Amino acid sequence: MSTPTESTPIAPVVDAEPTGGFRALVGRNVRQSGMLVALLIAVVFFQLTTGGVMLKSLNVTNIFLQNGYILVMALGMLLIIVIGNIDLSVGSVAGFLGAVAAILMVKVGLDPILAVLLTLVAGGVIGIWQGFWVAYLRVPSFIVTLAGMLLFRGATLWILGGQPVGPFAESFRAISSGFIPEVIGTFGDPFGGAEIALLTVGKWALVIPLGGGPLNLTTLLLGVVLSAVLVLLTWRARAEQVKYGFTVPSLRQFWLRNALVIVGIMFVAYRLAGYKGLPMVALIAFILIAFYMFLTTRTVLGRRIYAVGGNAKAAMLSGVNSKRMVFLTFVNMGVLAALGGLIISARLNSATPNSGYGFELDIIAATFVGGASAYGGVGTVAGTVIGALFFGVLNIGMGVMSIPIDYQFAIKALVLLVAVYFDVRSKNKEG
Repeated sequence: MSTPTESTPIAPVVDAEPTGGFRALVGRNVRQSGMLVALLIAVVFFQLTTGGVMLKSLNVTNIFLQNGYILVMALGMLLIIVIGNIDLSVGSVAGFLGAVAAILMVKVGLDPILAVLLTLVAGGVIGIWQGFWVAYLRVPSFIVTLAGMLLFRGATLWILGGQPVGPFAESFRAISSGFIPEVIGTFGDPFGGAEIALLTVGKWALVIPLGGGPLNLTTLLLGVVLSAVLVLLTWRARAEQVKYGFTVPSLRQFWLRNALVIVGIMFVAYRLAGYKGLPMVALIAFILIAFYMFLTTRTVLGRRIYAVGGNAKAAMLSGVNSKRMVFLTFVNMGVLAALGGLIISARLNSATPNSGYGFELDIIAATFVGGASAYGGVGTVAGTVIGALFFGVLNIGMGVMSIPIDYQFAIKALVLLVAVYFDVRSKNKEG
């Protein structure tokens, strides 16, 4: 009997999907992609209650502008949770590192590029600090990051002296508030302000706006390219599953699912194109999403992280260095928290003492709501992105409806509680 070695790859379990008709496809998606259904319900609800304002180009753009930090930092939180830990300090770390960047640029006078690089390095150092306590000194991550939350919140107040620091150069602000350059050109919206009324519920009407200003062709082209790439990748994944004998959906199911995804992508691209195009923060987020999708599904490192989260003892017996995996996830989280802090400061055009306060709620909640398990070992980048977009829609929708901030916190807390309840219930059924 051979002994597993360090090079032995640990492959995650792949769920097979039964073939069948449309009903089987819908049933399977409702069970596995409930959060996508919830996202669509949230969009429809706010579109109804805001009189058709929610899906205006400006509000769709603001989902990315105002919530880009959630998309970025949730990717790091996903790996932390998958491996069986938690990070309560991400909001405070992001606020502190945003303050560090502000001091470097405004008071020290460093070039924004150099200041950004030093801030990302500082984020990695903070990740090393917290990861060392968790991975090698075996202090529970809840305690380590709770201490980090208090430590870096105090450090932010100290380094800023209780006063905001800013403003920043326009080149730095473009990280959060800029848009990709229009290199192709624009043309008039062919719909010319038209609207489609799909549903009327009492005094509310579900109106889909189609009109807008001149459309940015570059953004529309990027939507087409993204759609084509996703179809290609899903087709290759299906072909690979067929090759190794997995049960796969029928071609009708495959193309129906991809058609729905393409419609969603192109509608978002169309609404973004009707304002100023693709926000720079969204481009940064999309690049990171692609990278972490590749990391978690196509690399040995990603498989080992899932293996440690699923069963740390079994992974260690298979030759996986569990401590190193935990350590690396915290270093990764520190770097992404630094990037999140830069995005937040650029958005506000200053670093403030309260920057990052309470942001850990949205980031942790987006990860859990997106399907990550509180028990570790389960979670996907796609699910996390859906969870982050759900909270983005929730934040923008409640803002448009002028819901008080105290009610907003309560609503998001209940959403998190319900998401974790369903995770616990499904775990109990499996047991």
